[in-house]
Amino acid sequence: MKLLARFPIGARALAAVAACWLLPVAGIAADPVADFPNKPIRVLVGYSAGSIVDVAPRVVGAKLIESWKQQVIVENRPSAGGIIAAQMAANANADGYTLLSVSASHAVAPAIYSKLPYDTVKDFAGISTLVNVPAILVVNKALGVRTVADLIALAKAKPGQLNFASAGIGSATHFSAEMFNRMAGVDIVHVPYKGIPEALNEVMSGRVQYFLSSISTALPLVNEGKLLALGVASPKRSAMLPSVPTIAESGLPGYSQVTWFGLLAPAKTPRPIVARIHDEVARILEAPDMRQRWAATGAEAASMQPTQFDKLIASDIDTYTKLARAANIKAD
Repeated sequence: MKLLARFPIGARALAAVAACWLLPVAGIAADPVADFPNKPIRVLVGYSAGSIVDVAPRVVGAKLIESWKQQVIVENRPSAGGIIAAQMAANANADGYTLLSVSASHAVAPAIYSKLPYDTVKDFAGISTLVNVPAILVVNKALGVRTVADLIALAKAKPGQLNFASAGIGSATHFSAEMFNRMAGVDIVHVPYKGIPEALNEVMSGRVQYFLSSISTALPLVNEGKLLALGVASPKRSAMLPSVPTIAESGLPGYSQVTWFGLLAPAKTPRPIVARIHDEVARILEAPDMRQRWAATGAEAASMQPTQFDKLIASDIDTYTKLARAANIKAD
């Protein structure tokens, strides 16, 4: 009888122990990392539709939809050179469901604005670059120059008499040209326009003498013979213009200007989620069809580790700040 009496007590004890183990398990929420993504992802863009900073996340986003079976919604908030969209992203929930598409202009902003509603370094976490787009130096054929060295020689012979175009004060095209002028030791007058198309039109008209445009935008005009390309600003020649030398090899050693486009997240986004997004984006960018798509425009699909992207932005801020001070470039 004593032996039989022990069994009910043992059963009750076992049941109690089992309950203790089950209670915490039942209270644990789903793992936000393992469960990511389980709802649509929003990508904020601080510019109008059609530019690379808008197109790049749409192209990559379409592939993310295929692999993750969740919508990727690109939301354009064109205002104040991308500052409004950046502020929205900085203040968004840091859960991976709100991202920000940026260009190198993101690193220019703190160099030319005395105050921003966010900290460009501390309020964001890099995910990856998406695309690299080299600049290309174009002139009107009637200018009579055929090489970068010719342009530099002409500018030195006529200080303050030549003009260069930009897509606006403080734009990447503005900084690219200011860096060119300083490295070449020439005095060429800045004429800002509303955007790249307007600047290209002014070079074609002959009202300005040169423009350092993104290769993707200028390439069709060069191929049509409407503009003459003197040099590309990448470290190596472009496969789309193999006969056009780099600026560095044709008159200005050491010069290089490649505009990057990439994705950021709010700074406090969990690192495992940042890594998960990065890994999928990198896989997409490595696909042959993606590389071919961008190569056809003279650009390059290019991923970068999150920490490397953070360092690139910080380094560019330092470079642009020094150049802005030297050239007295201010936006406010």
